[in-house]
Amino acid sequence: MKRIFKKFLIVLGTVAVTTSCDKNPDHAVYDLVDDPESGAVLRTLEVVNSLLNSSDPDSTFEVLIEEQDEQDGGLMESVDLYVTLNDRTADNGTTPPSESLVKTFPAASFTTGPLGLPRATISATFGETVSAMGLGPDEYSAGDVLVMELRLNLTDGRVFGAKSSSSVLSGDYFKSPFRYNALLTCSPEPGDYIVTMQDSYGDGWQTNGGNGGDGITIDIDGVIIEIGMCTPYEANDYDCSEGDGSSAQTIVTIPVGTVSASWTFPGDQYGEISFQVYAPNGDLAFDSGAPGSVSAGLLPIVVCAQ
Repeated sequence: MKRIFKKFLIVLGTVAVTTSCDKNPDHAVYDLVDDPESGAVLRTLEVVNSLLNSSDPDSTFEVLIEEQDEQDGGLMESVDLYVTLNDRTADNGTTPPSESLVKTFPAASFTTGPLGLPRATISATFGETVSAMGLGPDEYSAGDVLVMELRLNLTDGRVFGAKSSSSVLSGDYFKSPFRYNALLTCSPEPGDYIVTMQDSYGDGWQTNGGNGGDGITIDIDGVIIEIGMCTPYEANDYDCSEGDGSSAQTIVTIPVGTVSASWTFPGDQYGEISFQVYAPNGDLAFDSGAPGSVSAGLLPIVVCAQ
């Protein structure tokens, strides 16, 4: 029988770091770079937006970062934003990846944050990224991914980017991956989207919680809808869909005039969940595959308005 867990929500506002005089090589901080005395990182404070609407050239990728170096920001010269197209839609041909510089953010454009370190919002519009790559409208489509990479330039000539980022840098503590995926979307086709849901164990969905968890969220121009299959273990805090524990179905309505709609999956605690999304015309828009196949995060559900 499946173990039942109570769900706890822990909100981490700040992280305290304790250091000592002896530099223990086993401490995680020394995995940052080969020389911890002279390394530098860009810490992700918030990914403000990672969706770019191909129907809107002003749709903007934004990430709030904080720079750290051995002189508390004194070594920073600038941060470059590069973009590469990851063509995931073969029906319009395949555009080979080509890295392009979008813009440069000088150190003077950063402000001092509450920890005394420089921080800034790095941003680029869809129009700017396409222009930098020199791509025409037939060379990209909704469903592709724009890979955004930051490179930190220091005054002594050194450059830090994704290639210098270790697993420790890109983990939950330092949050310094230097690289972000921006999903290319479009204004969605309005109408009723049918979502069929399955659970291979037969006890409803256990997503990011052992007793149930959150549902799939759909952000429709800032209005959040949450869907999922009910579980008998605890009362869901959203309007879940009743079924027999193994299957259920619901409808998500996208209103006429919607500019953006994004779907986010919370996770699969036991690898038992699968689901399909059908567009208003009945076509299959997304299939999660076998139970446990889909990871938490944004779902590539793209049905463009005609």
